[in-house]
Amino acid sequence: MNKMNLKLHSLTALGLVSMIATTLGFSISAVQSQSVKTVQIDGSSTVFPVTEAVAEEFQKAQRGVRVTVGVSGTGGGFKKFCRGETDISGASRPILQKEMDECKAAGIRYIELPVAYDALTVVVSKQNNWVNNLTVAELKKIWEPAAQGKVNNWNQVRAGFPNASLKLFGPGADSGTFDYFTEAIVGKSKSSRGDFTASEDDNVLVQGVARDRNALGYFGFAYYSENTDKLKAVSINGVAPSVRTVENGTYNPLSRPIFIYVSSKSIDKPEVKQFVDFYLKNGAKLSREVGYVGLPASAYTTAQRHVNTKRFGTVFGGKEAVGVKIADVLARQAKD
Repeated sequence: MNKMNLKLHSLTALGLVSMIATTLGFSISAVQSQSVKTVQIDGSSTVFPVTEAVAEEFQKAQRGVRVTVGVSGTGGGFKKFCRGETDISGASRPILQKEMDECKAAGIRYIELPVAYDALTVVVSKQNNWVNNLTVAELKKIWEPAAQGKVNNWNQVRAGFPNASLKLFGPGADSGTFDYFTEAIVGKSKSSRGDFTASEDDNVLVQGVARDRNALGYFGFAYYSENTDKLKAVSINGVAPSVRTVENGTYNPLSRPIFIYVSSKSIDKPEVKQFVDFYLKNGAKLSREVGYVGLPASAYTTAQRHVNTKRFGTVFGGKEAVGVKIADVLARQAKD
């Protein structure tokens, strides 16, 4: 065999080895990929910090499970959930009747689990030196539909405030925080002026308010807690948002439970059941770490029983709930 043929045979052999190795590599990757179970979650940006923290800790303990956590807003999350695209949906308000109907049409039932309490927080920039407190009536004056194009300056909110342009930031229409705030402050869910900067991403709202001394916005307490160097929380009717005022019930009407909903089509998957169990076992601790108020231990015990017995349905009847106490939520009979 001449040198040229020997070289060609060598190259062919090397190519064959390379091809086998590459194929083997793909096969191993495919097997590894198939061995990793996935828990798919989407929904509320308010619930996201808690769920993300739980997911990180869970994945450390369960190496063979991957947890994905998206942020489409409560309404956007329920749309995916009721189409069967996710295992769990985070919600900063209870499931609404139209969402219940969509889930029912798709054959999807759900376990409703309160996981923490939030102090929905009204914020201004640290540069704002004239407002520390607003009444519910003043907030309504700012945010009601009739204010659009009319209440545009701070001095229109209260005499003594500066003649400065009022810049508003708030969650988008798919947000449960938007639904809850409008129900609690304006008196009707989704009833709001439309001329404000809206986003489903709370970090966009944080940055918008922080850089404008004339701005005012609202979102979950965890996002305020992470940005106290940039933002100032506004007291409502003389009460500041805090863990203490949520626990003692004085921060009203903007204290609210936040939830996860677990799909009936997913709860029997071992990885989903393990994740939910882990969530309820560690929810109080991790809720506090990200800036929310953990529920009493008895609440998580009751929630775990609801998971174990597959108590499907909602206790809210497809309506928003303002000022509800967690004990009442857990005592009610779920219906779907």
